[in-house]
Amino acid sequence: MKGVVYCNSERAGILEKDISGNYIFTYDKSYLENTDNPPISLTLPKTEKKYKSSILFPFFSGLLSEGVNKEIQCRLLKIDENDDFKRLLLTSGEDTIGAITIKKLEE
Repeated sequence: MKGVVYCNSERAGILEKDISGNYIFTYDKSYLENTDNPPISLTLPKTEKKYKSSILFPFFSGLLSEGVNKEIQCRLLKIDENDDFKRLLLTSGEDTIGAITIKKLEE
């Protein structure tokens, strides 16, 4: 599964979960080349290298709802409450706090 990460409605990069369960974030080249574009997070500075983690990057986890809102989302969207990545892709496309949105990439 993959998601397109947007910063202020501009495509910033791709977030994906590979078959071994690792999370990978890669900035788009065009986003990197524009010096006016900020990094999406202080913990993910602009670079050509791929960021890789065995857990969902804390920055992205911070975009997820908690408590009752999490329960409602999981029930309505039929998502496993432990599948943070799928929940991120299905719920962070609009109305997020801040400049970052994430939309599921249809493959």
